[in-house]
Amino acid sequence: MAKVTLFFAVLLIALGLVGFLGTGHTHYTALIPALIGLAFGVFGWLAISPDQSRRMHFMHINATISILGFLGTTADLVHDMASLKPFDPAAMGAKLALMWLLFFYLFFCVIAFSVARRSEKV
Repeated sequence: MAKVTLFFAVLLIALGLVGFLGTGHTHYTALIPALIGLAFGVFGWLAISPDQSRRMHFMHINATISILGFLGTTADLVHDMASLKPFDPAAMGAKLALMWLLFFYLFFCVIAFSVARRSEKV
């Protein structure tokens, strides 16, 4: 799962950089996905270890980051859609991409954690 985390880290960093460069270097909040991706990369790299306890701790940190990011992004999207003011399509697209990337990562985490739990019982 640590290698999957590194893959998602690259995707999130790319999303943040594309969003930042696409806005003409003016909106620094477009780098939020890149910061999440950087955290994923650091903790994913630290999770590559033969020590199961170390791997488990760092993967749980990444899962927590993805839960918080997913909930925060979803709440922000709902707030943007509920407000009557016009929104930036590029920002909305980046938020949707971030939300879906974090959702799929969290989905993979749940599957990996449940498989690890089942193999622990055997």
